[in-house]
Parts: sequence; C-alpha cells; structure tokens
Amino acid sequence: MLTAQKTGSTIANAFRRNVAIIAHVDHGKTTLVDALLHQSGIFRANERVAERAMDNTDLERERGITILAKNTAVHYQDVLINIVDTPGHADFGGEVERTLAMVDGVLLLVDASEGPLPQTRFVLRKALERRLTPILVINKIDRPDARVQEVLNEVYDLFIDLDAAEEQLDFPVLYTSARAGTSSTSMDVPGEDLRPLFDAIIESVPPPKGDPEAPLQMLVANLDSSDYLGRIAIGRIFNGKIKIGDNVAVCKLDRRVHETKVTKLFAFEGLKRIDITEAAAGDIVCLAGIEDVTIGETIADIEFRVPMPVIAVDEPTVSMIFGVSTSPMSGRDGQYVTSRQIKDRLDRELLGNVSIRVEPTDTPEQMKVLGRGELQLSILIEMMRREGFELQVSRPDIVTKEVNGKIVEPVEELVIDVAEEFQGVVIAQVGTRRGTMTKMVNNGSGRVRLDFRIPARGLIGFRGQFLTETKGTGIMNHLFAGWEPWHGAIASRATGALVADREGVATAFAIWNLQERGEIFIDPAQPVYEGMIIGENARSADMDVNITKEKKQTNMRASSADEAVRLIPPRKLGLEQAIEWINDDELVEVTPHNIRIRKRVLAANQRPKRQAE
Repeated sequence: MLTAQKTGSTIANAFRRNVAIIAHVDHGKTTLVDALLHQSGIFRANERVAERAMDNTDLERERGITILAKNTAVHYQDVLINIVDTPGHADFGGEVERTLAMVDGVLLLVDASEGPLPQTRFVLRKALERRLTPILVINKIDRPDARVQEVLNEVYDLFIDLDAAEEQLDFPVLYTSARAGTSSTSMDVPGEDLRPLFDAIIESVPPPKGDPEAPLQMLVANLDSSDYLGRIAIGRIFNGKIKIGDNVAVCKLDRRVHETKVTKLFAFEGLKRIDITEAAAGDIVCLAGIEDVTIGETIADIEFRVPMPVIAVDEPTVSMIFGVSTSPMSGRDGQYVTSRQIKDRLDRELLGNVSIRVEPTDTPEQMKVLGRGELQLSILIEMMRREGFELQVSRPDIVTKEVNGKIVEPVEELVIDVAEEFQGVVIAQVGTRRGTMTKMVNNGSGRVRLDFRIPARGLIGFRGQFLTETKGTGIMNHLFAGWEPWHGAIASRATGALVADREGVATAFAIWNLQERGEIFIDPAQPVYEGMIIGENARSADMDVNITKEKKQTNMRASSADEAVRLIPPRKLGLEQAIEWINDDELVEVTPHNIRIRKRVLAANQRPKRQAE
C-alpha cells in the first residue's frame, strides 16, 4: 500500500477502518451512508433525522447532489469505521482526490441498471493508483430494470481496462438496496440488513498502517471553520500521537515551518464531533487552534519536522472572468460589491477547494477563475450570491496549453443515454460540436447509450440544447479524457438577442408587440436598462427594442382599441442556463435576488452589432 511505504508496515490500530464511498453521481452514496448510520445505532429510536443527512447545505439538498466531501464514523462490534462520503460529479473531482489520501479502502458503488459511468472510471482509477482495497457494492438491485450480472461483468472489464493489480481483482461483491437498508453477498439470498456490508469492510479493508510511537505526522485533507474555534483542520494521523496542549510544527506547502499549539481535538461519531483528549496513528481527527493551515500541509512533531507527500490534484480545464458589476443597477441588491470583497471571497474559497485557481487579469476589477467545469464554477457563483455578493461573469472558456509548438485543448469523454427515437438528432448535434462517436450500445430496452469524444468547449451550452431536443428525457455525463490538438472552430449560438435600448420599466403592451420577434426572458413591470438583454431574437442578428413603450391613451372609442393583451409566459433562465446561453460579447449579472443578462458594452451607439449571417 502507498501509505505503508510512507509509514512503515506496522498496524497502527487494529480496531480502526478508514473507508471512502466513491461512485458516479446519483448512484446512492449518501443514501447508503444514511442506512449505515441508522443501522449502527448512532441515532436514538425517537430521533428525527433528515433524509440524506450528510448533504447538510441548502444547495446540496435543493439539487440532490453531494458537493463537499464529508466525514462520519460508526461503531460496529469493537471497530470504529471512519466513512467519507464523496461527490459524484467530475467537476468536484478535487474533493475525491484529497479524500483518498485519508483512507485504506473504498466502497465502489455502481447502479444495478446504469452500470459503470464516466465518473465511476475516474474515481476507480484514482483509488487503484493509490493501491486502495476495493469493495464492489452493486446498489439499487430492486430496480425493475436492474441487470446485475451484466453490470458485474462491465465492472470486471473496467478493472482490467484500468490495469488493476492481481490482488485488486479479487474484490468482494455485495448486492444492496440502500433505500431499503439491505445487503447480501449473493443475489440468490435476499438481504435483511447491512450486516454483510459491515462484515466485508472489517474483513477486506486493512487496518490503518503506521507507528504510534514514531514522531507525529498528520496530513491535512479537509478544512472546516467555526465561529468560536476558528479554522479546523481535518486529516489522518499517519504516525505518532497527538494530545491537547501539544506543541506542533505545521510544514507549509512553501517549505516554511510554523510552530503552534493544539487547543482542541475532535473525533467523528455519527453526524457529530466529540471532544477527545488524545489520538494516535490511524485516526481521522479534527484539530482546532491552528491559524492559516491549508489542505495538503503536514502537522508534524516539533522536533522531527518531516512533511508528507503533497496531495496531487488534476489541473483545471475551464475558466471564467469574475468582475465587479458595472450595470446601472449595481449595489441595489447585494451587500458585497467591490473588487476587494470579491477577491477576499475567492481567496477564502482557494483554502478549502484544491481544484480551483484564481489568476489576475489586466484590470484589478476582474479576476480569472479556473476550475474543473461549468457546474463547479456555477456552484461557486451560486454560493457567492447567497452570501450577498454582486458580480458579473463571462461565458466559460477552456484552458489551452502549448505542447511541442502546437496548441492543445482539453477533450472530454461524453456518455449519453437517450430513447431510440432521439439518437439521430443527438448524433447530429454532437457532430456540429466536433464530437466523434466511439461506441454505441443498445440493450433492447428502448434506450441507447452513445459514447463520444468531444472538445470541452463543444460542451459549453450543450446541456440546455440537448434537454430540449430529447424533451427532457436524455441523460448526459462527461469526464475529462486528456489533451488533444485544437479541433477547429465551433459555431456559437445561432440566434441573436433582443436588447433594451433605454432605461425604464418593461410594459405588458411592449412585450405583447415583441412576442412574435422571439422569446422573452422578463416579466412586465421589471426594471430594465440600456444594453440589458430581455429576450432571444428568432433571427441571428441582435435587435435593439423599446421594451418600455406604453399604449397611447386617446378619448376616441374604437372596437379594436380594447383588444386584450395576452402574454406568453416568459422563459426564466436560471444561473446555469444563463451562463450557457451567453456569447463572448455578453455577461451574466448576478445579484442575491436577480440574474440578468447584458451586453458587455451597454451603449447601443458604441456596441458592435451582430449582423445576420
């Protein structure tokens, strides 16, 4: 094992198991943790516990996805099992990479119907590289369309494809229904509870290795904060012991050493943290009282200051420009509007988010933020707007590199699951975005799985178009696959914009007259300003329109004058749809209560017009 090479081969604590749950998005990781917590007796019989208890932020509950990796711990027999729940989206892969540094084994969850998907491959590759012990959990076996044996064969093929070692191929397989809270080692024997899964963890996952008598070495893999205790470092002790009041040395990433004192020590128990006085090698603990500690640093013995290897994280592939809002309406909604406040917030994000980078631009009002994908950056923007920030953001752009004098760009592996009737339109759509099909599988269930290789910039703005064409029934997943030479130009949005030509308030009369020109994005009585985009033109050219025009009143009566104004409901764009919709000459203005789309240059007489092609 990798940790054994770093820490010696002695078992640190035979009554500990450290395990991470990894899987593709929506395969049931957080639901399984719920079931493990309930069946381990952590909660009282009458205790009220929310569903998906580990997803504890509003954003995670709203979207039904895990965004941040979280720790918990359960007792089974005499053993304390530390469990880490990880995100399933490729955009949050940095959370998975740093989590795997804390554990000795992984539960690989695979949906009994969908089988291994791109993120399954990504997380498994990372686990195999670290020589972690895998346990395969085939979940949702009670689905009517479950195909358990085929999925098991697909997982074996995936292990072989990823060059798994001989001993890694000899993994235990469990068949579970996380929602029902059952597991079994055989499909012929129905499961009653999760005891077989607990037994498999204790038998298959090795106890943590390390030497409790050696000098202290603890790798910080996660951060939290408290109003009372300040920054809290979460990590695993690889060697040595630690007690409250100990003097320790923090080995910084830039090789500096900072001496400090441990003021508080916590361990995990269920969803709570409990105070402890000391911890030893093999434990996953939280330390308080250490200022300016960041992920990847080592907390070491005051005399033997030996740092651990730094956590390696894949580089970002997508960038966006975050800037101070320059719209006429800036400052009306938000609490934090200046460049200094936005920069401070991004710097705080860098502390806990290892896969994001921030670079300066030509002007201090704008910062370039680089991340793993559109979803990761839009989640960051959404968190900022909920905290009271106002900012404007550009269209996502991809990160390119130069290799041997040639420009290379990130390429993604795209897996699409659609009904047979939509496969033609989807293949044509991906083709216009420079994608090439690599595989096509029809299981005879009426749905087809299509695999493509596509430039990352071809996926910008694709999701909305894809869901429209498949009437909301298509499923798409993508994962970074590597770098390839530049694929050539990709056509942008085919339609133009309807742009407000003056400041004022939108009227129902003006919207009624403009409906036949295209699709409207705003409601009547909404304030607008010059340069704000109020709709999508049906043609490819931009059009300046007067959305504030009122019906002229006269004292003449006419039968046609009182014609009822019937408005088509507007198409309200959310944050992600707005970011995908805009072109390079447009920006999304984000405030705590509004999301507006605007032209980069507001004044109509200074703005270069987008002409009909």
